[in-house]
Amino acid sequence: MFRRVSLALAATLIMAGAAWADPIEGNWKTQAGSTAAIAGSDSFSITLKSGKYSGKTIGSFKAAGDNKYTGTITDPETDKTYSGKATLSGTSLKMSGCVFGGLICKSQTWTRQ
Repeated sequence: MFRRVSLALAATLIMAGAAWADPIEGNWKTQAGSTAAIAGSDSFSITLKSGKYSGKTIGSFKAAGDNKYTGTITDPETDKTYSGKATLSGTSLKMSGCVFGGLICKSQTWTRQ
């Protein structure tokens, strides 16, 4: 009996941990000073809401677990698309775009608004 209760409690805590993960959805201030909106549930899109490229969709990500996301990110100035990664930590979102299988990457840290 104790074993069943322990397993049920462990499963509940694991599921609750996923529910307590920080949400990526919302408005983010980019390093360039623009506002980017991230929206979605299974797949997240990133759209610039202010600045020179307002209205432009610049990314698409899916959850990879543990507050990490993978997908693509587009440089709004050049329209070049790169493989992307994002890591969420509290009110910070570290965004990276890479080429050549991750050999060359550029990163930015965005802050939640």
